[in-house]
Amino acid sequence: MPPAATPSRPTQSAEDYLERIQELMEEKGYARVVDIASSLKVRQASVTSMVQKLAEQGYLNYEKYRGLILTDKGRAVASQIQERHATLSRFFSLLGLDAATQQADIEGIEHHLSPDTVACLADLAAFFEQNPAVLKRFASSRAGTRRA
Repeated sequence: MPPAATPSRPTQSAEDYLERIQELMEEKGYARVVDIASSLKVRQASVTSMVQKLAEQGYLNYEKYRGLILTDKGRAVASQIQERHATLSRFFSLLGLDAATQQADIEGIEHHLSPDTVACLADLAAFFEQNPAVLKRFASSRAGTRRA
């Protein structure tokens, strides 16, 4: 069960929106409702509704027909989400998982992991990076146990 949303913690859906808004801002320099809807594969009306909620909660500033900007609070949450995503990607890459599998798995679990678990996975990734022989032994041990 994912951690519950609180006044200081957005819902899983809100996190997805904040993450995508931040990515669009980094890619294009702006984020529009139409771009968010297209990239998340949702209706523009759904995006508008969520954006209004996020504005009410202080995560972004939104002006109809003018666009939106993340507040410091919104940027902080989006950065945490991006760091969590990067940690999981880094860890799964070390395990030799392909990009498509990584993406599907990350999207499936990232909202369900506690910060402590993500920190542990980051530490484990660092351990494997600093001890490539151990990682190689792990990979070799798995090669004989994989199912077809």
